[in-house]
Amino acid sequence: MATDHAEEASKTIAALTHCVNESTLLDLAVRFSEVYKNLAKTSLEHFLVTPVTALPTGKEKGKFISIDVGGSNLRVGFVELIGEPERGLQNGTEKPYEKIKRSFDKTWPIGEHLKMDKAEDLFAWIGDCIAEVITDALEDIPASIEAPFGDELLLGITFSFPMAQKLLSEATLLPMGKGFAITSDLNLGNMLRAGYARHIVEPSANRANNDTENHPSSEKGRSSRLPRIRIAAITNDTVATFASSAYAVRAVANSRVAMGLIVGTGTNATVPMLLSELHATKRKDLANPEAVETVVINTEWTIRGTDKPLIDLGIKTSWDRALDANSEAPGFQPFEYMTSGRYLGEIVRLAFTDLISKAPVRLPALLEIKNALQTKFLSEVVARADEETVIAELERKFPSRPKETFWNPVRVKLLRDIAHAVQQRSSALIAAACVGLLDCVNDIRIDPAAQNGHATPGNDDPEELVIAYTGSTISHYPDWLDTCQRWIDVLVAKGSVANTSKRVVLRESLDGGIIGAAVLAGMTDKIA
Repeated sequence: MATDHAEEASKTIAALTHCVNESTLLDLAVRFSEVYKNLAKTSLEHFLVTPVTALPTGKEKGKFISIDVGGSNLRVGFVELIGEPERGLQNGTEKPYEKIKRSFDKTWPIGEHLKMDKAEDLFAWIGDCIAEVITDALEDIPASIEAPFGDELLLGITFSFPMAQKLLSEATLLPMGKGFAITSDLNLGNMLRAGYARHIVEPSANRANNDTENHPSSEKGRSSRLPRIRIAAITNDTVATFASSAYAVRAVANSRVAMGLIVGTGTNATVPMLLSELHATKRKDLANPEAVETVVINTEWTIRGTDKPLIDLGIKTSWDRALDANSEAPGFQPFEYMTSGRYLGEIVRLAFTDLISKAPVRLPALLEIKNALQTKFLSEVVARADEETVIAELERKFPSRPKETFWNPVRVKLLRDIAHAVQQRSSALIAAACVGLLDCVNDIRIDPAAQNGHATPGNDDPEELVIAYTGSTISHYPDWLDTCQRWIDVLVAKGSVANTSKRVVLRESLDGGIIGAAVLAGMTDKIA
């Protein structure tokens, strides 16, 4: 097979990586920029305004309960913002994230049944988890203190799905994706309040008999001290990531957070934009538009229409089209289907099984099942382990058919090569999208004839534009982050001589979802 099908294997890799080169990615970045400018002006489902019309000063203080509802996990914890001295950071010697204290954090996987059940069941479970974390905190406080949190706790919420907002404390859910079957038009604040409300009622016989595994804080007598909660801020994951990093590095000289980026189960980005660059009707989504010049935007950069540059440049493969056509929402998030963690494993599976189908050998039966090959497995095993371990793990997960031996060094190398190609393409496409988005908002320049530009080093102290990132794929998949940063460096340098004074840096937003929600909760008096 190694000899007979080497040409087919090369064609498979080439189909996935032919776009991963300087010329194509520069062209792609220019096209992304134009598409984003157009969608910002014309689309009502992209470039959504948020109520975030001011940036954190870095001096916000307070203690908040925060939750982060992601595509795969729920996190709940307390966040205390310490602020900073009036003098600010001196020569960068202090660590920005020391301004933030965390406590009583807990994480739960969001079970598939919760994704598919009624919304009330999901939000009741979230309410249970919030109550459990608060109850844990109360156990460290003497029982003689009757109301240790006062009358109410301020709650900051990160919700990793599209939503419509006019006020920071209110949001209406838009179509979700990421495997959730819950319908849109839900008032998120009302649903969360209802999910938690029963925990502040005095225990009753019925409550005491509840299944404490499903309702972890409903043990008799434990809810009598639980405080009311007041929703201070609701935001999505990219805006939270942006706010978290903007708070932490606010006083660092010559550096600012220009963009928030998520690449995990899904992908999205956020940037500040001038209100004048957006669809005119979006002004009505702000509480006080006359007082606003710049607003933080939830781009929803994967939703239909954002893949036009990928189509025009012939970057989509037959496997991308097959994945899209057989997804839960065909055509809904085409860019996400090519780049994010929920889908990379399936692209690898489709390409690998297509290649193997040309050989006189039968695939393991389990490998023929949709979504059987998970990105996490590729990241943690296929990309990291030695050959012997990979063969053993593949045989365990996808056993050969009776009396056959499918997994051998040749096929493991094919799988690894395809997985590496898919990872490299994902990183490069996100890099081009980031550069295109920064050009769209005039933070950098990518000239239409970008191949002729070149920003040579020469500024000893360039402005540092931070892309605050978070997400399992960008953070944990081997080589993903380094590849993305490398292409960003190339595209910015080659894009225009005007970029000589700029440096675009990917920087992790530590627990951005849960910290960012608290930061925004602490900014409610600054946001109209």
